[in-house]
Amino acid sequence: MSAHNNFEAEHLNPPFKVEIAPQQTEINQKQTWSKLLLLVAFATTLGAAVPTGYCIGVINAPATLMKSWCNETVHEKYGSWMSPGGLDVLWSSVVSVFLIGGAIGSLGGAGLANKFGRKACLFICAVLFIIGAVLFFFCRAAKSVEMLLLGRLIVGLASGLVTATQPMYLAELAPPAQRGTLGVFCGVGVTGGVVVGQVFSLADIFGTAERWHYALSAYVLLIIVCYLPSLLFPESPKFLYVIKSNREAAKRELMRLRGPDAIKLVDQEIAIMQAEVNDDMQSSSFGDVLRDKRFLLPLIIVCCFQGGQQLSGINAIFYYSVSIFTKAGFSEQNAQWANLGAGCLNLCISLLGPLLMATCKRRTLMMLSSSICSIFLFSIAFVLYYIESVSWFAWACIVCIMGYIFFYQFGLGPIPYFIGSELFEVAPRPVAMSMGSLASWACNFIIGMAFPSLQSAWGAFVFLPFSITCVLLCLLTKFYLPETLGRDPSEVAPLVAKGFRSKIK
Repeated sequence: MSAHNNFEAEHLNPPFKVEIAPQQTEINQKQTWSKLLLLVAFATTLGAAVPTGYCIGVINAPATLMKSWCNETVHEKYGSWMSPGGLDVLWSSVVSVFLIGGAIGSLGGAGLANKFGRKACLFICAVLFIIGAVLFFFCRAAKSVEMLLLGRLIVGLASGLVTATQPMYLAELAPPAQRGTLGVFCGVGVTGGVVVGQVFSLADIFGTAERWHYALSAYVLLIIVCYLPSLLFPESPKFLYVIKSNREAAKRELMRLRGPDAIKLVDQEIAIMQAEVNDDMQSSSFGDVLRDKRFLLPLIIVCCFQGGQQLSGINAIFYYSVSIFTKAGFSEQNAQWANLGAGCLNLCISLLGPLLMATCKRRTLMMLSSSICSIFLFSIAFVLYYIESVSWFAWACIVCIMGYIFFYQFGLGPIPYFIGSELFEVAPRPVAMSMGSLASWACNFIIGMAFPSLQSAWGAFVFLPFSITCVLLCLLTKFYLPETLGRDPSEVAPLVAKGFRSKIK
C-alpha cells in the first residue's frame, strides 16, 4: 500500500508522553528469566508463530508461477484451459482458504485449550503444520491443485490455533513482571515469519517454476528442530491449578519454571491462583462467557484490538508499497527488494516490543501508535491523490510508509496479541483469545477480498477508512482500556466488569 507526506518532526511529536511504570511489588522485582522459560518462549515462537507468518508471506512472490502451474495442471487433468476469470477465482481460493482455516482454528482454540491443555494445543499446531508441508512438497509432483488447497486450509487451521493459544500459553508461564514481554513474542514471530517467507520465495532462492513447492514447505525444518525438546515443555501452571484442580502438578511446574530457590515466589503465585479459584467469575464455556455481562467490555476491547489491527491498514500498506516504490523511480525488481526492506524494518522495530512491553504503559503505547498511524494514513490518501501532480510526492509516500511501519510496531502491532491475557482470568481467557483471534482472521479476510475493489472504486481515498479505524482504536483505549502493566488479571477484571459504565484507572 502506500504512505505519503513529508511530515516535519514537529508534526510527529505525539500528544502523550511515554510513561515508565515503576516496579510495584517485591514479586515483580525478583522474578527473572529461567532457562526453561527462555527455551519454551523461543522454541514455541520459532516453531509456531514464525511458520504462521511464513505461510502468509511466502505465497505472494511466486503467485504468477503458481497460477500458471494451476492452469496447466487443470488442463492436463480435465482437458480444458481455465479462463482468466476462472483462474483468478481459483487463485483467490488458494489465498483465502488459508484465512478461512485461520478463523476456524481460532474458534477451536478455546475448547482445545481447556480440554487438552495449552501445551497440547501447540503440539496439535505442529502436527497440522507438518501435514500441510507434506502436501505442499508433493502437490507439484502429484499434479494436484486439490493438495495445494487442502494444505493451505490445514496450515490455516494451525495458524489460527497458534494465534489463539500461544500468547496465552506464554503469558501463563511467565512471572507477572514478564507477562507483557512474553506476550509480544507471538507478534514478533509472525512478523519475522512473513519476512522469512518473502526471502525464501525470491527468484534467487526458491521462487522459480521448478522450486516454488520447496518455498511453501521449507518451514517444516524449523518446526522439527524447535519441537525436538518439546518433552521438556511445562504445562501452564494456571491451567493445571484453576481448570484441572491439580494443585501438586501446578506447583511442580512452577518450581521447574522459577527454579528451586524461588519457593517464596512460587507460594505467592499459588496464592494468586487460589484467589482466582475462589472468584465467582469463572465462566469458561463459549456460551457462559458471551452471556456474562461482566465480560462484555473486555471482549469488545479484545475483538476490536485484534480486528482493528488488521483494519488499520498494515496489509494494505504492504500490498501497495511495490507500486509506490515503482512510481518513485525504482525498477520492478528493485521495488520488490525495497518492499522486502520495508518488511525488514517492520521486523526490526517489532524486536523492540519485549523491551517496550516490560517498561511502558499499554494505554500510552496504544494511543501513541494509533494516533500517529492515523496521521500517516491520512497523509497517504492525500499524497496519493496528488502524486501525479507533484514530483516529490512519490518519495513522500516512501517516507510515510516507513513512518507508518515504525509507529505501528509501538502498539498496534504487538498489544492486540496479548491484551486478552491481561484482561481475563484463567477460565474465560481461552474464549476471549479465540474470539479475538477470530476477529483478526475475519478482518484479514475482509481486507483481502474487499480492498482491490475498494481501491478501484475509491482510489487514494481507500486509506481514509484505515485512518478512521486508528482514531477509533485510540478513543477506545483512552476511555475504556485500564492500564494492565504490573497488574494481575484478577486486579484488572473487576475494573471492566461494569461494561461501558466502568471507571477506568
